[in-house]
Amino acid sequence: MHICMIAPEQFTVPGDGSVEICIWNIARRVAKRHKVTIVSRRATGLPDTEEIEQVKFIRLPSGTPSRYRSSVLTFLEAAEPFDLIQIDNRPRLAAAVKRQYPGTPVLIFLHSLTFVPQEPGISRSLALADAVTVNSSSLEQRLIRRFPGIRSKLRVVPLGADLSRFTPVSAQEKARLRTLHGIGPGFTVLFVGRVIPRKGVPVLLRAMHRLNRHMPARLLIAGKGKPPYLRQLRALARRLGVQVSFLGNIPHEDIHSMYQAADCFICPSQQHEAFGLVNVEAMASGLPVIASSNGGIREIIDSGRNGYLVKQYRNPAAFASRMLQIGRNPDLAARIGLQGRSDALQMYEWQHTAELLENIYLKLAGSR
Repeated sequence: MHICMIAPEQFTVPGDGSVEICIWNIARRVAKRHKVTIVSRRATGLPDTEEIEQVKFIRLPSGTPSRYRSSVLTFLEAAEPFDLIQIDNRPRLAAAVKRQYPGTPVLIFLHSLTFVPQEPGISRSLALADAVTVNSSSLEQRLIRRFPGIRSKLRVVPLGADLSRFTPVSAQEKARLRTLHGIGPGFTVLFVGRVIPRKGVPVLLRAMHRLNRHMPARLLIAGKGKPPYLRQLRALARRLGVQVSFLGNIPHEDIHSMYQAADCFICPSQQHEAFGLVNVEAMASGLPVIASSNGGIREIIDSGRNGYLVKQYRNPAAFASRMLQIGRNPDLAARIGLQGRSDALQMYEWQHTAELLENIYLKLAGSR
């Protein structure tokens, strides 16, 4: 088959966000058996066309959804025909492609609810697609409540991690990484993700303040945010006396070493998380995970076994008590971390994600 994967208009692939990570890691595995082209936005410093690991990359003019849609449709018109077109997170773009190529199967891969508001235009766009894949049962159920007519089109395809890179390390290697990253002795808590209000960093800072009453600890925040919001968070950390390092965006190709250098991973999301890829990466790295009990996170974390779910995730004390439990009990931390690694090996390898998607591709192409 020749498969085209089209990224959203604001992302360049490869990239550091979960959508770009997902597209690239699926494509590079599907490309071992099929011809794969990834379409994404043009970016400074990257060629408009290149090939990496047998995947062809096409980068087009973007800037606005309408300009990108025009670029995509113009590219598809000039390109050789595709057997299937996958479009991530953009139902309206998928509808435009399907209208132009009604005979080609079009699959929408939804990573969250952000771009599927409950409105007629989105409902019609989803209805035009031949299939809609989602990354969790939680997202599937929410979509069914919003758009009951697409129930039969929905398929759940969990995401994964590169288990050869996100892997536990020895005590000696952990010590080396901590020195490399300038991390001193003491309990180190890690947050990875976009630094935006719904990700819950203020709750985490207040939880760290409570934790510091019982044991010294530091917080590492890896992810980009807008300067005004980061200034607010730094001011809050100063008021609370929390030792925190805002590391900014770390390329995904390097982020595994941050997981390996930390002692505990916290995901304090305050709104629905469709999947929560960072939790899988932390588990694969053997790092104990403490996460908000919401959305697809509940499908990844089995509380008390491979991590901990926090039901009262708006309450800093709830996170602080779990962090204290992990920080004071290295044997418990090791057991939770090992179980997380074992579960990641069984359920969250990108190859498994790619195979599930490939089966959907073949059924759609075969039913033409």
